[in-house]
This record gives sequence, structure tokens and C-alpha cells, in this order.
Amino acid sequence: MSFATSESLVEYGSRRAIITITAIFCALLEIVDTTIVNVALQTMSGNLGATISEVSWVITAYAIGNVIVMPMTSWLAQQFGRRNYFAASIIIFTVFSFLCGNANSIGELILFRLLQGMGGGALLVTSQTIITESYPPEDRAKATALYGLGVIVGPTLGPPLGGYIVDNFSWPFIFYINIPIGIIAAILTILFVRSPKYAEKTKAADVDWIGIGLLAISVGSLQYVLERGQEDDWFSNTAILVLSVVAVFGIFFFIWRELTYRNPIVAFKVLRNRNLRVGTILSFVLGFGLYGSTYIIPLYTQQLLGWTALQSGLLMVPAALATAFMMPIVGAILKKGAPPQYLLAIGMTLFTMFCLAGYFILTPDTGRDSFFGMLMLRGVGLSLLFIPITAVSLSTLKGQEIGQGASFTGLMRQLGGSFGVAIINTYMSRRNALHRSDLVAHLNMNSGNAVNRVQQLQQGLMAKGVPADKALLSSYKIMDMSVMKQSSVLSYMDVFMALAIMFMVCVPVVLIFIRNRKSAEPVDLSSAH
Repeated sequence: MSFATSESLVEYGSRRAIITITAIFCALLEIVDTTIVNVALQTMSGNLGATISEVSWVITAYAIGNVIVMPMTSWLAQQFGRRNYFAASIIIFTVFSFLCGNANSIGELILFRLLQGMGGGALLVTSQTIITESYPPEDRAKATALYGLGVIVGPTLGPPLGGYIVDNFSWPFIFYINIPIGIIAAILTILFVRSPKYAEKTKAADVDWIGIGLLAISVGSLQYVLERGQEDDWFSNTAILVLSVVAVFGIFFFIWRELTYRNPIVAFKVLRNRNLRVGTILSFVLGFGLYGSTYIIPLYTQQLLGWTALQSGLLMVPAALATAFMMPIVGAILKKGAPPQYLLAIGMTLFTMFCLAGYFILTPDTGRDSFFGMLMLRGVGLSLLFIPITAVSLSTLKGQEIGQGASFTGLMRQLGGSFGVAIINTYMSRRNALHRSDLVAHLNMNSGNAVNRVQQLQQGLMAKGVPADKALLSSYKIMDMSVMKQSSVLSYMDVFMALAIMFMVCVPVVLIFIRNRKSAEPVDLSSAH
């Protein structure tokens, strides 16, 4: 299928600036909405008369909508024209943001979030393609840096922004803030964004409807399993077991269908490009670390340190600013010819150091200042990961392949985050139970120290007017809570150590794997077109 060369889409001056800002804000909107609702679940539960388990579907539905649309984004842009598709996605996202804020029941809110997520899934991938093709080949690293601001900073901005809105306004405003930005972005897209000139579209009779159905069922089932697995006790739950089987067989038959059908909706053949294959794997690892760490740190500070959602979110802001500051610098370094694999190795090393720092500083009462250094390592490390990964992934792709490649890397980054949160939840739950068992086994309530501690607690409560028998019972409960808190801290430490090992192992793999292919297929941004 022919299309206009991407050189014809290169923009300059104020027009390129407008397109870039529009695309970045759209990517930022989509990413922020992934995490902004996390801090509002309790308020939504009370207002809508739903349980926390029911309200958590607000997060799950959005994620399912995202992953269903992402792989089809390149094909849909071809069918409707990239500008039209992008503008329509913004409008869908904006309209359903308004409807989410006006939902009168939990069922309505979940449905609207699913449809909002389907609009948002297109924004993330198409934004990357539009920014990449608006810049000449020699400035691709700069374009990647600008796009990366939204992808890396977005998950960090969600919790503090959501916490501020919930504390000072009401939960519907976490959706209403999308409306003015969405309206402006849609207008600017229609006025300034251009599309490749595709020679033909797939006729309705030739559309791979079976492939679309397999994609929706398999990826949707997989996302459900990842989002709900730990809460529903994984494979002991019938729905999780059935949907896991559906996901495995659905993905198998979907890939087989797309490799054999004459008009596939997902171009798996683009994965013949070795750089893109490496990039999709690294995107998964990046998503695992990015979303996993964004999830675990606020959870620790709120659950064990008693911080508010706003306080937990603000803790992450300085590191996000460090990432934003470093992005253009990393882009400039890449533009000067620095090998991406070396930047990736440094980024992996810094992220490993961040995880090790987390392992060593965590206590039941870690102070706020202790987090600053480790989070700065995270911020700088992420900037050294995102841009080189994108450079490796898209550098040797041309024209329509850029959009197809961006779909794969975006999907893998999203799935990496889903796998990361699911695995961290499960691992932490099981390690918590193990540590609690160990601590209880070593806690001899007949020992002098334990007896003295119980007596001190009992006397303190009695001094406050609590009867002796109730004071003794409360003392034992306090001791039990102390054991639970300590076991939780140990489980968080285990997660950080596991992440450190994961990224540490990636350092030599990145250096060896990419270097071995450099002579055959160089990572050269100037060869993108």
C-alpha cells in the first residue's frame, strides 16, 4: 500500500511548535488519566454507593480500553486518515470524560471509562507518530525527548493532581479538567496536523473483523486477569482461570490470523526489524519499572507512613522535574552520535541504584528527606531509558512502519506496567505472609523483653483510664500490629531488591544484545527515513 513519504510531513517554525505541544498534551492527558483516579476511589465509593472492589473497575475498564485500541491504531489511522482519527480520538476521550463526571451509578462510570480508555489508547500511540514525523531525521532524538515528557512525567502527576482536586473540589472534576484541553487540542489537530496520503483503504468486505474480535477478546481478557488476579486470588477464581485460558488461546489465534490474512489490522511483519524487536522487549521492561515504582512508593507512604494521597504524590514531583530537565539533554547526546546501548546501560544502572536505595532506606518510620536522593536516581535513570529505547525501536523504520512500530512499543510499555503492578502485588502479598509467619515464630511472648513491652503498653493505657483487662488485650493487639507493620516493610524491601536484580541483569544483556547487531543493523537516527 502506498502512502506519502514522511518527509512531506516534516514541519517547521510555529506550525511544528503547535503540533508538538498539541501531541504532548494529548499524550499527557491519556497517561495522567491512568493514575489520577487512584486517589479518588474512596470518595467515588461513598458517592455512588458502591464497594471499593466495584469502584476499582473504574481503573480496570480504562486499562482494558487502552490495550484493545493500541495495536489497531496504525490500521485505524490508515482507514480514516491520521488527522481525522486523531481528532476523533480526542473528541471521544473528551466527551466520555464529561460523561464520567456526570455518571449517576457505578455501572455508568465503568462503561464511560471503558470508552474513554478506547479514545485514550489512540492518543498515546498517534501522538508519538505525529511528533516523530513532524521533525526531520536529524532531530528525531529531540522529538522523542519532547514526547517522553508526557509518557514519563504523566504517571507521576496523576496522584498529586487527583489528591488536590479531591481535597479541594469533588471527584467529577478529575474528569472535567480534560474538557477544555481536549476541545483546544481537537481544534488545533484539525487545523494543523496533516496525514500521509494513503492510496487506498481496506474495503468493508475485506476488513479483518475476526482479527478485531480476537484482539478485543484476548487482550481484554489478559488485562482483566492482570488487573484483578491478586484481588480475586488468581487461578482459584473461576473467572480468572477461564479468562486466562481465553487470553492464551485468543492471542495464539490472533497472531496466526494476522500473519495469514491478506489485510491484517496489526502488521506483525514489521517485527522482522531487529531493532524494533529489541525495542519492544525493552519497552516492556521500562513499563514494568516505571509503573511498578510509581505504584509501590505512594502505596508504602500511605499504607505504612500514614501520608495523605496529596503528600505521597508531591513526593514524586521533584524527580519528575529531574526527568523533564534531563530529557532534552539526553536527546542532544543521542543526536551527537552517542551509542544508545551505552545510555541504556547507564539508565539501567541508575534505576538499579534507585531500587537498592529503596531497599536500604525503608523502615516503619522513614523520613521524607530520605526519599529525595533515591527518587532523583529514578528520575534521571528513566530519562536515560525512554529516549534510547525509542531510538532503538523506531530508528530504522520508514513511513507507515513508524506508526506500526509505535503501536507495538506503546502496547508493550502498557502491558509491562500491568504485569509489573500485578506481579508486585502478588509477590508482596506472599512475602508479607511469609515474613509475618517468621516474625511470629521468633516472637516468644514468655521472654523478658516481650513481657516488659506488653506491661509498658498496658500501664500506659491504664494511665489513660482504660481498665486493666481491656488494656492488656489492646497491648497484645498493638504488638500484633507492630509485627504486621514490620512484615509489610520487609515485603516492600523484597520488591525493591527484586526490581534491582531485574534491572541489573538487563545491563549486560543490553550491551551484548544490541552491540552484536550493530554491524548488521545500525542504530542511526538519521536512517529513519
